[in-house]
Amino acid sequence: MAKKPSIPKGTRDFSPNEVAKRQYMMSVIRKHFERFGFQPIETPSFENADTLLGKYGEEGDRLIFKILNSGEKVKKADLQALEEDNYAKFSNSLSEKALRYDLTVPFARYVVQHQNEIDFPFKRYQMQPVWRADRPQKGRFREFWQCDADVVGSKSLWQEVELVQLYDAVFSDLGVNGVTIKINNRKVLSGIAEVIGAKDKLIDFTVALDKLDKIGADGVRKEMLEKGIAESAIDKLQPLFDLTGNFQEKLDVLKQLLQESQEGMQGIEELSFVSNHIETIGLQTAHLDLEVTLARGLNYYTGCIFEVAAPEGVKMGSIGGGGRYDDLTGIFGLNNVSGVGISFGLDRIYLVMEELNVFPETVSVSPNVLFLNLGEKETAYALPMITALRRKGVRADLYPDSAKMGKQFQYADKKEIPFVVLAGTAEIEKNLFTLKNLQSGEQKEVSADQLMNELVD
Repeated sequence: MAKKPSIPKGTRDFSPNEVAKRQYMMSVIRKHFERFGFQPIETPSFENADTLLGKYGEEGDRLIFKILNSGEKVKKADLQALEEDNYAKFSNSLSEKALRYDLTVPFARYVVQHQNEIDFPFKRYQMQPVWRADRPQKGRFREFWQCDADVVGSKSLWQEVELVQLYDAVFSDLGVNGVTIKINNRKVLSGIAEVIGAKDKLIDFTVALDKLDKIGADGVRKEMLEKGIAESAIDKLQPLFDLTGNFQEKLDVLKQLLQESQEGMQGIEELSFVSNHIETIGLQTAHLDLEVTLARGLNYYTGCIFEVAAPEGVKMGSIGGGGRYDDLTGIFGLNNVSGVGISFGLDRIYLVMEELNVFPETVSVSPNVLFLNLGEKETAYALPMITALRRKGVRADLYPDSAKMGKQFQYADKKEIPFVVLAGTAEIEKNLFTLKNLQSGEQKEVSADQLMNELVD
C-alpha cells in the first residue's frame, strides 16, 4: 500500500479561495508601496551561506535552512568538527548555500552588487517567500512570505515618518483597524545598557529584554542573570518593566534614566522627531506607541525599530516589523550607506483578517458564470458567447463534459458560481440564451447583447 503523501511541518498548501485572498492582500500592499515611491526587485530564493550567516545573531543563525552540498563538494565536510561535537561547524562545512532567512540581508547584498546601476536614495519593495527552521505554531511557519519596503542612501528621519504612514495606509485599506505601531530605538537600548553598566553585553541584554511580553519580567531577569548581567544592574531596569503612560510621558521617564548617556539621548531625540511629526500629520486607524522593551533580536538595527501588533482582542504575534540599519551594506564592502525598512508578515495578517472577517466578499477566483454543456452542437453555439464575455473581463467557464444537468448545477453550487447559462435546441432556434440566477432562482431568456449587459460590470 502506497504511503500517504504529506508536506513538511511548518509549510502549507493553499486552496483557490485562500490564494485569491492572499493575492488581494498583496495587491493592496503593492498599491501602497508604489504610491509611496518604492520600486520592485526580486532576489534568488537561496544565497551563498556566508552572505546570510553572522547577520542575524546566534539565534538567527540556528534558524537558517542550509542546502546540503552534493557531488564532490561533500568531501569538504569537516569530520574533525564532528568528532569534537562541534555540530554547528560541521553543519556549515556541509553547506555552501542556504535559503534566505529574510529579505533585508539579500537586499543589502543586491545594493552592493548593483551599486553602479542604482540611483541613491534607492526605494525598493520586495514580496517573496522566506524560510526559517523555527518551531511551527499558530502564526509561525517555516515557509512564509514577507512584503518589505526599504530605503537606502539616506539618513533622514523623514523616512521613518513615512514608513509609519505606510503601515497605517496599508492596514487601514485592508480593514485591519486599530493596529499598534510600536517604536523604539537601538540607541536608547545602548544607552540603557551603558547606564546600568552592561554595555559589553548589549546583545545579550537586548535579546532578553525583547522577550518581556513572552516570558515576563521574572523570565527576563533570569535570562539576564544567566548571561552574566549583574543583579544590581537588572534592578535599575525595574521602572522599564512597568512603564506606562502616553508617548511623551514614557520619553520623560527615559530622559531621566539616560541623561548621562549621549547615545541614549540621541535615540530619544530621534523618537521625538518621529512622534511629533506623526502627531501633526495624524494617522487613519493605527496608533503609534513607544515600547521601551522592544529590541527585535537582530544585530543589524542601529536606530529606530518598529513592530506592529494586531488590534486588541486578536491573539497574534507581531504582524510587521523593521528598523534603521546604518552599516548593513558595510559587511559586504560598501560603507556609509544608511538604510531603513519595514516588513509586512503576510501570513499572520491573513490570519488576523480571517479572525476579524474583513476580507471583501468580492474576493474570489470562482467564475461569474457557468455555461452548461448540453452536447457538441449546443456547446459550439455557446462558445463564441463565452469568448466574447471573457474578452470583456467576465470570468466565464464551460462545463467540460456533457453530463447530467443536475450534476452540472451541483458543480456550480459548490463553486458558488452566481449565474448559469443554458443553450439548448430551443435557445438555438430562437438565437437566445437562458440565464439563471442561482441565488434568486430567477430564470429568463435573453439575447446575446442582453446577456452581455447582464454580466459585464
